Amino acid sequence: MDGTLGAGGHARGILEACAPDGQLLGLDVDPQALAIARKTLAPYEHRVHLAQASYTSLSAQLRQLGWDAVDGIVLDLGASSMQFDTPERGFSFMQDAPLDMRFGPHVPQTAADLVNKLTERELADLIYQYGEERDSRKIARAIVKARPLHTTRELVAAIESASPRRGDRVHPATRTFQALRIAVNEELSSIEVVLPQAVAGLRSGGRLAVISFHSLEDRIVKEFFREQGRALKNPPYERLYEVERDAVVKEVNRKPITPSEEEIRNNPRARSAKLRIIEKL
Repeated sequence: MDGTLGAGGHARGILEACAPDGQLLGLDVDPQALAIARKTLAPYEHRVHLAQASYTSLSAQLRQLGWDAVDGIVLDLGASSMQFDTPERGFSFMQDAPLDMRFGPHVPQTAADLVNKLTERELADLIYQYGEERDSRKIARAIVKARPLHTTRELVAAIESASPRRGDRVHPATRTFQALRIAVNEELSSIEVVLPQAVAGLRSGGRLAVISFHSLEDRIVKEFFREQGRALKNPPYERLYEVERDAVVKEVNRKPITPSEEEIRNNPRARSAKLRIIEKL
């Protein structure tokens, strides 16, 4: 199962590796991504099942196919390169576009809704929590002062007025755009929802691979994997746990797998990627 199908690159690799009989379920909330993936995966159409759905519905999607469990699940978190490279989606601050940032049309609010409706304090908290931006209060104040904001260029101008470049490589708008995207799509809470479903959906010996791109995502994945890898046993005459259990998974790689220097040269967007893998016991 590929819960973040995108353009179908991972799915194609999986289908090639599990030929001739392996089947794959691919999910994505983005209809544009699904249209591209259908073309990419056309040679495997008899072995692939695609659905426009969030990975938070993983268990329901498996039941719908009549699958009790799967051998592998991959989740490639965050926005895709395709979304960043489509200016009208509003994910990138490099080109002017409407402030949208939604992964799919079902998402109820846009980035414009957040920047124009939240209070200054709510904006500052959001930018600090999800963007880990040290200038969050200054930026929130500048955004409120510049409202209404409707385009990425207008938002970038407001951010730069409060947090100019300091000579480092990171553009001053990077963390604020990340924070808004995470909030719009409820990305962190979605990860917390999907991980237990993914473990439950694996058969014994099955593997879950998760690629994250920033520390907030990776922290959730790492802590969940560690918790599922511990046995919960009460010591004599103590009751630390309401329910005892053995370890559910083992970590295939204790430390995350990161891209090589060569891979980063070929694909600069991979520089912050971390891959963690668990195997169900």
